[in-house]
Amino acid sequence: MGCAPQRLVIAGGGTAGWMTAAALSRFAPKTTTVTLVESEQIGTVGVGEATIPPLADFNHMLGIDEHEFLSATGGTYKLGIDFINWGQRGSRYFHPFSAFGFDIDGLGFHQIWHWLGEPTALDTFSIGAQAAARARFMQPRMDAANSPLSQLRHAYHIDAGLYANFLRSYAEQRGVQRIEGKITDVVRDGGSGDIRSLSLDDGRTIGGDFFVDCSGFRALLLEQTLNADWQDWSHWLPCDRAFAIPSQSAPRLESSTRSTAHDCGWQWRIPLQHRTGNGHVYCSAFTTDEAASRTLLEHLDTQPTDEPRGLRFKTGRHSQFWSHNCVAIGLSAGFLEPLESTSIHLIQEGISKLLALFPGTDDHAPSRRQYNQLMSRLFDDVRDFVILHYHASVRDDSPFWRAVAEAPIPDSLAERINGFLHRGQWFAHRADLFTETSWVAVMLGQGLRPKSHHPLIASLNAARVRQQIQEMASVYSAAAEHMPPHAAYLKRFCEPKSPMEQIA
Repeated sequence: MGCAPQRLVIAGGGTAGWMTAAALSRFAPKTTTVTLVESEQIGTVGVGEATIPPLADFNHMLGIDEHEFLSATGGTYKLGIDFINWGQRGSRYFHPFSAFGFDIDGLGFHQIWHWLGEPTALDTFSIGAQAAARARFMQPRMDAANSPLSQLRHAYHIDAGLYANFLRSYAEQRGVQRIEGKITDVVRDGGSGDIRSLSLDDGRTIGGDFFVDCSGFRALLLEQTLNADWQDWSHWLPCDRAFAIPSQSAPRLESSTRSTAHDCGWQWRIPLQHRTGNGHVYCSAFTTDEAASRTLLEHLDTQPTDEPRGLRFKTGRHSQFWSHNCVAIGLSAGFLEPLESTSIHLIQEGISKLLALFPGTDDHAPSRRQYNQLMSRLFDDVRDFVILHYHASVRDDSPFWRAVAEAPIPDSLAERINGFLHRGQWFAHRADLFTETSWVAVMLGQGLRPKSHHPLIASLNAARVRQQIQEMASVYSAAAEHMPPHAAYLKRFCEPKSPMEQIA
């Protein structure tokens, strides 16, 4: 069949562009040239610096050492997200990456926990939650299958700008050519409609056989040139703006992200080695920019090191991610607010599926259809999980929270919620990114409770199981206590080799 395209061109840099370039420099056929076009005149959008565990797989795929990566990006470890004021004002729960407890007689731990009357907080039975509460970290112990330490899963907090720079160096060392220039025109083939070249503001023309659109919200290739349809999700997720601001490092280096709900949105707090990342995502229909900025500044834990930077966005995705001879990756494909730190992961998934369905010079149609189906399912699954946080809230103390509570939800989400409310069960879908642990953490954390239990639970000896639960709680606590402080681990293995640049 047809060979791979000889000239592959990436339009745009930033995290999406350089992640794509790095992966292609490692895995594209040796006969393929990779060129990235970006302009320093055009800023990049870095709304999220928190990640989820699969990023470790991406870095490992590229042969990147974890400690070197964290040192270069001022990064820290992330064991989950601390949610404050999301169920109701004053409430708090933790969404860990590590599982809750161990199953008993083949029955899910959270179901048994609920059957026993919720004897203590569910977070008690997560090694990730217990370690995060103590600001501790260590690598998982896979040699101890029955130990809570075997359940540890982690992600990262990173400086997205430094990560892009790190990957740029990686990609250029492996042959990627970077061209500085602003794209002023996109030339299409008069017959097929495929993109043939990019015209730059200095008169240069960059020809290619296949193009990757990493131009951000502009979607210069996919939307402005190829006219891909946009699916607007603002009726489900009405937040449309954000302010971001860096602040000084906190005295205690946390190993978790914090998400605090406010009257018209929510605020993130992301601890890095050289600074703290903060931001306020809000809905402009319920507040002013001035009030939103003031809310952010009033809730900082440390002194700001810059002024708030405003961002505007539209929530949704394109109906097609791959059109003609172009794939959109990153914000040019779609956007979901960074509530569950999925921005970088959606880039990663777009790249991995492009590699799996890498185009040849023959008909792209079968690969294109499959790519669009897979990415659509993934975006829709993440969408449902983000909507869940708003829908499951019982807050009614502001017009914003009353509006999101009353808003309709997708049928796919309603089906999941109803299944959980029936008897606490959750089943994975083919495209699921988030596991049972994640869905259970949010649903139980925000007050959703099953109406009944799995019928097999009735066969358990309640007294014996209660004793097992108590012993389990002690084991999780002791394991967390013996972990080193997060800051000490980073200082030993991941401390930056030179002073970090303060990037807003």
